[in-house]
Amino acid sequence: MTVDRTKLATERVIGVAALVVAVLAPTLFSAFWLNSILTQALILGIGAASLIFLSAYGGMISLAQTGLMGIAGYALANMVTQRVPGGETKGLLLGWDPTVGLVAAILLTVGIGLVFGAVASRSYGIYFLMLTLTYTVIAFLFVGSVTLIGGFSPVAGVDTYTPGFIGDIVTDRERLYYITLITAVFVYLLVRYLVRTPFGVSLQGIRDEPVRMASLGYNVALHRTIAFGIGAFIAALAGVLSAWWFGQLSPTTMGLDATIQMLVIAVIGGLRRIEGAWLGAIAFLMINNEITNRIPSSGLPVIGGTFNTVIGFIFLAIVIVSPDGLMGLWDRMWDALRRRGGPPHAEPEGGEPAAVASS
Repeated sequence: MTVDRTKLATERVIGVAALVVAVLAPTLFSAFWLNSILTQALILGIGAASLIFLSAYGGMISLAQTGLMGIAGYALANMVTQRVPGGETKGLLLGWDPTVGLVAAILLTVGIGLVFGAVASRSYGIYFLMLTLTYTVIAFLFVGSVTLIGGFSPVAGVDTYTPGFIGDIVTDRERLYYITLITAVFVYLLVRYLVRTPFGVSLQGIRDEPVRMASLGYNVALHRTIAFGIGAFIAALAGVLSAWWFGQLSPTTMGLDATIQMLVIAVIGGLRRIEGAWLGAIAFLMINNEITNRIPSSGLPVIGGTFNTVIGFIFLAIVIVSPDGLMGLWDRMWDALRRRGGPPHAEPEGGEPAAVASS
């Protein structure tokens, strides 16, 4: 396997520049953009990262990630909210310490994710896809049917019960933005680290050749289960941040529309590279914002004016032009520029000259 050093260096420069812009975002963008576009894009990107991690490095396209996000959010909401005198608040209203509730919600979601992963670990392809979709449907119906934990009425006030190290995110939205940004960077670095560990390398081997890896003594089902648990942990972080961002929880946050939206974001960004999670999220929200602001209320001729119609056409165009999403389009553009400029200057991943590696 070879590495294009120039491309890698270019991507690092772009990544550092994007991080600098993200850090300076409160001074560069309006409050609307900061909260409604950038913060939400980071949260959706973290959720999509859990999906792309399983797809890119485990060969598992999971539709359970939205359900896991919802489980984390509902768990947090029911654990930390309290009964308000004279008010009607849904949920268990346990009134736990917010820090304890945060840790417990994440651990509960990871535990459920491990159970889900263990059940689905021996399924592949369309069977795995439909099984994980079933998980989300079960979670959606459960939180909607059990009125004790909220039912179809929203559980409100989640953003007012935050740990002390988080602070007030209701009036200080910049604080929530930076917390989300730090979490997104943590998730990105975590995934990049994991895929280079012996576990990550063996997981990629299982992705490519599960039968051969099993014959070599690797426990395929266990690796896939652990990977699903890691994906659940990332989804739990996104679920908690989403609950804080919205301020309330309802079953629609894990419904079919939300599940399709998460899949569209991941596919637009690219299912083969973790960077595609946030690229797809920001592209999705910017398209949504532009369509909302520019399409007249009467709609466009022929195709109408709904966002779903327009994003459907854009999604179809991206898939046709670049099946690997926007990150795949970047790879194709780079390869085209490299071919025009001469032979590729690629080296083996170990750092040897290509000629030596091929001899």
